Amino acid sequence: MHWGVGFSSSRPCAVDLGQNQSKSFGLCASDDQYYLHGYIVAFPLQDCSGIMSGLGSDSWWRRTFYLTGGVLLAATVYLIYELLAIRKEQEMDSKDAIILHQFSRPRSGVPSLSPFCLKMETYLRMAGLPYQNHFDGRLSPQGKMPWIEYNSEQVSGTEVIIDFLEEQLGVNLNRSLTLQERAVSHAITSMVEEHLYWTIAYSQWVDNLEETQEMLGFSGPLSDLQKWILSRLTSGIVRREMYGHGIGCFSREELYALMERDMHALATLLGDKKYIMGPKMSSVDATVFGHLAQAMWTLPRDTA
Repeated sequence: MHWGVGFSSSRPCAVDLGQNQSKSFGLCASDDQYYLHGYIVAFPLQDCSGIMSGLGSDSWWRRTFYLTGGVLLAATVYLIYELLAIRKEQEMDSKDAIILHQFSRPRSGVPSLSPFCLKMETYLRMAGLPYQNHFDGRLSPQGKMPWIEYNSEQVSGTEVIIDFLEEQLGVNLNRSLTLQERAVSHAITSMVEEHLYWTIAYSQWVDNLEETQEMLGFSGPLSDLQKWILSRLTSGIVRREMYGHGIGCFSREELYALMERDMHALATLLGDKKYIMGPKMSSVDATVFGHLAQAMWTLPRDTA
């Protein structure tokens, strides 16, 4: 029996499959062997002959079938490539370099539609640490974004990354804070990341989805399709995680009231100070900026 085989992968590869058996496969122009994540689909060809013969060699809809299938296949391949292709902002030696993995830049004024990605990049700038952006959209092994690589070590979760960099590089933006001030800073971080974040995510990815979709940084002939698919996927994830958190059970009006309450609390804490904790900046400023920047530059004016 003869088989047709299809393989889907995020990287260019050559697949060597014999009849009814499998062979090894590797990346094009490389002798290295890799594990590729995708699907191999095998299907018998013997049953297709009767169907295809009934179409007729000159059938116009047979030609249409092939043409439509080719277009859909090309569109799918292009979409997968654009979604998974690695985008790098600059090239630098990976040794002793901080590689920051995050989502691609949007078309709006905010550098990232993810408050956590913006928080992490802001922290690196505040600490004066050189870094390299990789806009690949690839999640960490723990399924998180952003995450960093430093001398072959992978670290995810913004607070865990900050602790890691403090230990490895000796930087500490909270050095001037007292124990009580550090406790207050921790409480503010928890309020912003575990409460305010969800109300902003709701406004971005549920209540104003069409506006957020237009901000996504895709280009090319299939950019509209890419933005539509990604925005709907993200919206579904946000809805599901909001209900898992518990905050998704509130109404639209209640969610915006909670957002307003958190923002008033931050305004009161800041007062007339230059930074949240006083005259010197600390890590909580990166946290607050990453989230308030979303409200400032991505939400409709009547919302923000």
